[in-house]
Amino acid sequence: MDNITIIAIVSIITAGLTTTIGCVAPAIGEGRAVSTALTSLAQQPDASSTITRTLFIGLAMVESVAIYSFVLSMILIFANPFWDYIISKTVGG
Repeated sequence: MDNITIIAIVSIITAGLTTTIGCVAPAIGEGRAVSTALTSLAQQPDASSTITRTLFIGLAMVESVAIYSFVLSMILIFANPFWDYIISKTVGG
């Protein structure tokens, strides 16, 4: 195998693992956060506005991890910085 094929294989595998782990872990965290918030709301209905506001801020922060993982995997697939380096070394060298 040549260097370009190896970089393609490694990039695709890494992008897949990044998307998998980067989306599954926040999904589990969001599920646990919602579960805990619902338990808290059932125990203290008077604090519902505070719990809900804090829950939404926390969920937005957790969801940003999944978005960053997705963006990273798209960069690895479509705008991989290693492609230019290897192609310039292969063609120019």
